[in-house]
Amino acid sequence: MADMLSFNSTDAEYLEELAGYVAVPSVSRDATEETMRSAAEWLAAQLSFAGARVVATEGHPLVRGEWLGAPGAPTILVYGHYDVQPTGDLAEWHTPPFELVVDGDVIRGRGVTDDKGPVFIVLKVAQAFIEQEGALPLNIKFLLEGEEEIGSPHLPAYVREHADELAADLVISADGAMWRPSEPSLSIASKGLVTLDIEVTGADADLHSGRFGGTVANPVHALSEILAGLHTADGRVAADGFYDGIPELSDERRADIAAVPFDEDRYREGLGLDEVFGEAGYSTLERLWERPTLEINGLRAGGKYTVIPHIATGHISCRLVPGQRPERVLAAITDHVLAQKIPGVRVAVRPDEAGVPAYTIPADHPAIRAASAALEHVYPGQDVLLAVIAGTLPATALFEEVLGAKTLFFSFSTADENLHAPNEFMRISRLREGMRAWEQLWRLLADGPHRLAPVRGGGAA
Repeated sequence: MADMLSFNSTDAEYLEELAGYVAVPSVSRDATEETMRSAAEWLAAQLSFAGARVVATEGHPLVRGEWLGAPGAPTILVYGHYDVQPTGDLAEWHTPPFELVVDGDVIRGRGVTDDKGPVFIVLKVAQAFIEQEGALPLNIKFLLEGEEEIGSPHLPAYVREHADELAADLVISADGAMWRPSEPSLSIASKGLVTLDIEVTGADADLHSGRFGGTVANPVHALSEILAGLHTADGRVAADGFYDGIPELSDERRADIAAVPFDEDRYREGLGLDEVFGEAGYSTLERLWERPTLEINGLRAGGKYTVIPHIATGHISCRLVPGQRPERVLAAITDHVLAQKIPGVRVAVRPDEAGVPAYTIPADHPAIRAASAALEHVYPGQDVLLAVIAGTLPATALFEEVLGAKTLFFSFSTADENLHAPNEFMRISRLREGMRAWEQLWRLLADGPHRLAPVRGGGAA
């Protein structure tokens, strides 16, 4: 299928437009209501052809829109987000985080690859269809949220309340990076997530370490002992029940993973490490794609002054795989932690509100076939790799549960582009590659051998 749309703007024109979006510091964790609304309004203005509007929630607003002018055609729901991660240490940024900067063949700035750049691609494709053909090839609904980076806490209630309006035959996510820049890829799974704090409390207040040292339990010592006991020496999570429900990794799946070109030495060297480490009995790629994890993300207690802190907190996250249930994982960790009786302190486990199960889409799903064909069109002669997102996209399980629709990850972000880190960047070439691929995907889903069967759509009659 030949390209039919013309993307006539120059790269400079596209980047100037995207720069205005990146300049909005829409950090969902701590931005003002005005700032978040400003980002949402920027999106709504881009989707004026779809009757877009900014919709209030209990948290940051959503952007909704729909174009339903393709009678009998399938309906898709395009999902993405406009919020971004905090900048982290500004001293580690080479350029201002909320200023889009062209650096050779990449652009830099917070949100350029997660998820403002990938959403921008979709907007430009939709606009080109309307301007050049007067219509979209299929019915499209848009749902763009402002809380993905904090776990989408208010999205579930909204989706459940508006399920009929959001009904679709397929969700396509502009979020969810390709595996690596060396070949096109699609993700057929993403890991689930649970997060929690382990809190250890001693005395009623911080104590002078000279006057009281050696006479009271130190919460930092106790927390260190607890955290060290979360794993065995061979890298397995020590909590009984943590691995419940996970099927054995089949010989066939192991062979498939082993066949993926992967240079472990290059991976290790790229991280500045002398050696890799993880759960015994599995390769590095098997650990990334097929095994759950428990990571200590941070510690909070005292400081560089001579006190015995009265409280110490460890921040924990677990990435889950199919078969694990978030509530069971939390229970297993809680039981394990509380079973460690440490004198002189009180220990509490405080789970965060949201728990997300792992998500999968079959490799032979019609959407995967259509997306593979679209990528083969844009990257001729290259095989499309079926990969796994080791991170978590909270909305996927929600869409499947409430809307009965699978989610296709179709992002032109790449996993090495410093997502969530200082100096986030995106390859400029991905913008036009993504535009051509989204055009082909929509055409393939609308008609031909990869047509998506309309079931739940809600298009015009």
